[in-house]
Amino acid sequence: MIELLAPAGDLERLKIALLYGADAVYIGGKDYSLRANTKNFTIEEIKLACEFAHKLNKKIYVTVNIVFHDQNLIGLEDYLKKLKELNVDAVIVSDIVGVKLALQNDLEVILSTQASTLNYKAIKFWQNMGVKRFVLAREATREDIIKIKKETNASLECFIHGAMCTAVSGKCVLSNYCTKRDSNRGGCAQICRWVFKTEDNPDFTLMSKDLNMVEYLEDMINIGVQSFKIEGRMRSVYYIATVIMCYRKIIDSILNKTITENEKEYFEKVLDRVANRDTTPQFFHKFPTENESYFADRTEVSNQDFLGIVLDYDKEKGLIELEQRNYFKVGDVVEFIGPNFDPFTYTISTILDENMTSIEVARHPKMKVFLPFSGAISPYSMMRIKLFDKKDVL
Repeated sequence: MIELLAPAGDLERLKIALLYGADAVYIGGKDYSLRANTKNFTIEEIKLACEFAHKLNKKIYVTVNIVFHDQNLIGLEDYLKKLKELNVDAVIVSDIVGVKLALQNDLEVILSTQASTLNYKAIKFWQNMGVKRFVLAREATREDIIKIKKETNASLECFIHGAMCTAVSGKCVLSNYCTKRDSNRGGCAQICRWVFKTEDNPDFTLMSKDLNMVEYLEDMINIGVQSFKIEGRMRSVYYIATVIMCYRKIIDSILNKTITENEKEYFEKVLDRVANRDTTPQFFHKFPTENESYFADRTEVSNQDFLGIVLDYDKEKGLIELEQRNYFKVGDVVEFIGPNFDPFTYTISTILDENMTSIEVARHPKMKVFLPFSGAISPYSMMRIKLFDKKDVL
């Protein structure tokens, strides 16, 4: 079975990811997770996450992927036992101590990309310990993946979209050196995105462009990769919904043998629109060059396409209840996207505030408004600016 694996930084994003087509979601608890700067999940929220996912016959993986110093080991086994009680489907771990403790407590273990696994002998070592799935290092080439699959027949998970790390699979020491925030224990200060000044040369950064594997997804499936992972536990609900929906449709079309180059081009355009950095396949087909990184200063434009999220729909009154996320006004031509329908165009003729008073503009973040609509639309659908018609791209 091919798995589409999504990130989630909180319960709202988790629900969005699963509803928009992810087969599984990976999340972090308040401790032992490399994304310490995101909101992350309490024990009670992990319980709710598992209940929500399992009702949909989907899975929850919890990251326990920091590099452990002695003080970090305090409470670890109790935490792992609690995760087992909560019925999480697996834990994602990089440190050998964490791996052994998780296995001893009868948890399914996925070896984190932080372990920098790039060869089949390393896979066999971990297999002998009891590890069943492996997130290969982002630096894995096509030839690496083929060799590993041939020699081990392991269950392989690979990143296919999102941010890269300038260091080898996240093993960065710059953050600790510059800010005393340890990236290997969740404190990454993203030093690679800093703009460095020099006396005689232009400003420069160390930052890689983002990953995008649309072009090579079918090849990866044929090679034997089983889980396709999206990066982004700190990304927005709109980003997660859009990226997951695109890859869900691409994967399904590949498996159904209906994918076309025009379809891939369309989804590439949508993915480019939702991102604020350039994307590239990175290591899979060739070693990256200067074209796969930002060495000169670059501009990142915040995406303003996301206009609102549907909270509810009253069929009797014919009203969508919408939470505003970006400015829109009467007369705007927008579109709705959702997990169970193709995007459709909608012209805003009326906006009602919470008092059912007609207003011309929705300009206050997260204000609730009502829009007239006849049809059917479910909560967690989203309204965005009109991008382009699929038929115009294909």
